[in-house]
Amino acid sequence: MITRSTTYHALLVSLVLLATTWSAHAQVDPQFTQYWAVPAYYNAAAAGNHDAIHIAAGSRLQWVGIKHAPMTFVAMADMPFRFLEKRWGVGVVLQHESMGLYRSMQAGAQLAWKKRMLRGMFSAGVQVGLLSETFKGSDFFIPDGDDAHDSSDDAIPKNDVSGNAFDINAGVMFTHKWFWAGLSVTHITSPSVTLKAEGDEEKYYEFDAGRTFYFMGGSNIPIKNTLFEIQPSFMLKTDLKFFVAEATARVRYNRFLSAGVGYRLNDAVSVMIGAEFKNVFLGYAFDYPTSAINKASTGSHEVFVTYKVKLDMNEKNKNKQKSIRLM
Repeated sequence: MITRSTTYHALLVSLVLLATTWSAHAQVDPQFTQYWAVPAYYNAAAAGNHDAIHIAAGSRLQWVGIKHAPMTFVAMADMPFRFLEKRWGVGVVLQHESMGLYRSMQAGAQLAWKKRMLRGMFSAGVQVGLLSETFKGSDFFIPDGDDAHDSSDDAIPKNDVSGNAFDINAGVMFTHKWFWAGLSVTHITSPSVTLKAEGDEEKYYEFDAGRTFYFMGGSNIPIKNTLFEIQPSFMLKTDLKFFVAEATARVRYNRFLSAGVGYRLNDAVSVMIGAEFKNVFLGYAFDYPTSAINKASTGSHEVFVTYKVKLDMNEKNKNKQKSIRLM
């Protein structure tokens, strides 16, 4: 007997197989609801945008209630520095995602050039790194009565397969006192990861990471004579075959508490809350799917923590920064 759980498990298996067929073309960038908290994840030009060492870590549990649904973890750090009388930004990114038998990891180093103009800061950045893909074929199992999949299909790895590829992202951004906006592209070369079956010299599988374009922006609007600020933001995403649009509206009080709502076109509605204490920000977001997936999932959960260490980047300052351990 095939239950609803089995049906959705089969659906998830299909999504995984889509990423491990002979020449699959797939998206590997997770969609964070709190994208505004980690713009450098999508755009390397955001590295070093603030006069601080910025450290962030977050996790997303996608489609809670569906077995083996995606789980994502990301850790990032960036900071500004001066070289040859110019301002630069540098950063690192590490992201890991699991979905059933599929694993994906991205690691990259970022470098951004900065220039003050139009009462703001223009940035151009690049990220180079490694894209790693793994499929645990030795644990693959098709339930009895599943007519949608053929266990003898050669496109399904029967052994564990893995591979790596060089990856590169780039972007530009403009940051002003009242707003920010950026354009970026990830996986510029559409890297192809060759997955080799362990113990098998003849079978190879190709995973192509799709080139993806992003347009992001936001604003900070103080409400006169109050301690409130309105912080709208948006993100548009496309690989020229599919399109994702997301809009967010947040309110912050006294630079301490914040709350907001968001909508991802044809996908989900979200609510989020956050708190800032000194140099630490803690944010939580909940997504409720508006698509048919809500018949099997209660929603998605996401948590982010960021920490900042203030730096003095005044051009007239000639003193070296103290070690973080001495601050």
